[in-house]
Amino acid sequence: MPLAGTTRHERLRVAQVAPGIFPVPPADHGGTERVVHDLSVALRRSGVEITLFAPSDSVAEVPRVGSLPSLHSLERKYGQVPASIPSVLEVVRMEELRTRLDQFDIVHCHGEFFHAAILAGRRARSLTTIHWRVDELDRKLFFSAFPDLPVAAISAAQSADLPAANRAGIVHHGIEKDRFPLRAEPGAYLAFIGRMTDQKRPDVAIRVARAAGRPIRLAGTVDVGNPLYFEREVRPLLSETARYVGPVGDREKAELLAGAQALLFPIDWPEPFGLVMIEAMACGTPVIAWNRGSVPEIVEEGVTGFVVENEAQALEAVRRVGELDRRAVRARFEARFTSDRMAADYLALYRRLLAAPCAPR
Repeated sequence: MPLAGTTRHERLRVAQVAPGIFPVPPADHGGTERVVHDLSVALRRSGVEITLFAPSDSVAEVPRVGSLPSLHSLERKYGQVPASIPSVLEVVRMEELRTRLDQFDIVHCHGEFFHAAILAGRRARSLTTIHWRVDELDRKLFFSAFPDLPVAAISAAQSADLPAANRAGIVHHGIEKDRFPLRAEPGAYLAFIGRMTDQKRPDVAIRVARAAGRPIRLAGTVDVGNPLYFEREVRPLLSETARYVGPVGDREKAELLAGAQALLFPIDWPEPFGLVMIEAMACGTPVIAWNRGSVPEIVEEGVTGFVVENEAQALEAVRRVGELDRRAVRARFEARFTSDRMAADYLALYRRLLAAPCAPR
């Protein structure tokens, strides 16, 4: 059956609008850009005509528009850049989008704020996915100004903080099915992957591993917004059994996760999703995660891992992790968190938006 607004012989035309911080896909870290890439590829595979608005250093295998490089690329080339550069990158991307709006049935934005004004009368035929928390003052002011902007939450936990007028649905993230292979027999260590920040609490992961008598390998970037945290709270805990390996790309991440007995995810903030949890599950690696934000939606207790409240419960979960079947963990990933499932869910939202009565421009 053709989508509303198209004929049987037309393909749905969708713009995917990425942020300007990292290329698409990212070289190592950049969860938003990874999701935008995998969604774009999966939608194209399903027959959607995709145009990706993304930095010029992107290498995604879909048609792309974007004349300026990512912030990451500019910082590598010039070192420190003016604080206004992210705004420049976004406004140029919005101009590139504005001049092409009539080419698309749906515009799906994954950036910050400017797109809501650019879309104007097209907001009803747009979708916004916010990859960050939505309960802080900036978002509250934003939503109050744009109650007609449809927003797809990435978890029920995030959706609960959205105004009812903006809620368009919930779509959990997904990743390409074959990027992270199953390993049925892991090594003897635990893993932590994430920004080195007090939101992610790598120091707690080290303490749990030490109490369990297990080595731990930690990967991720030092948070540019809080660099002293790593020096004060993490570095003093590093040792031969608690090794920090720095940022990792897909290949290194897959190797690290697949070889781990479990992923420790000791978050201390309302995590809107937590992509590394499903990356671990793709490897068959159970997740031990703190009960914050989206965690209870992602981790199935006693199946794909354990949801805990504190370090004592995490220590007990480490002792029980051998009870879980890594092939069953992988099977649950395939059932719930592939990019094809994510694309199908977003297609359902696109159909709903296109079928809804649209106010005159």
